[in-house]
Amino acid sequence: MGGGSVSECKEFLFKVLVIGELGVGKTSIIKRYVHQLFSQHYRATIGVDFALKVINWDSKTLVRLQLWDIAGQERFGNMTRVYYKEAVGAFVVFDVTRGSTFEAVSKWKHDLDSKVKLANGGPIPSVLLANKCDQKKEGSNNMALMDNFCKEAGFLGWFETSAKRYDPFGSQILCYEGD
Repeated sequence: MGGGSVSECKEFLFKVLVIGELGVGKTSIIKRYVHQLFSQHYRATIGVDFALKVINWDSKTLVRLQLWDIAGQERFGNMTRVYYKEAVGAFVVFDVTRGSTFEAVSKWKHDLDSKVKLANGGPIPSVLLANKCDQKKEGSNNMALMDNFCKEAGFLGWFETSAKRYDPFGSQILCYEGD
């Protein structure tokens, strides 16, 4: 055998849930992130759908993100426990133009925390997404209040997002100050 070395590529598969009320833009966020597509006309997800995003993390690491799009009307269904199984993270999404979807965030977080745990028994990491920020009214989100809400509710943090306004060069779905 020669002196050449074979470098091994590490591969990881992570199941990440995307949950929230009906019509908050979960499917739009996933389609934009995975396929760089946006449409204003999506039908409501029935049950569950999922998409795969493959990320070349570095020259020796491949990450496969399995993004599970859970239907907004599924929160109180018996199927969420099955859908949530083996997830390692979650995005809870609300629509900044519809206050009722923010009010439902705590219920979604409680449902998530009661049905799926990490191997150590703790809750899976979750991030809150304030979607449709391209449509929000000025001053509609108080950052300090949102930071405090996330801390109290057990979220790692929160981001304003928009599947409609998208930076294809940076693969970002975030809205920045001054947009």
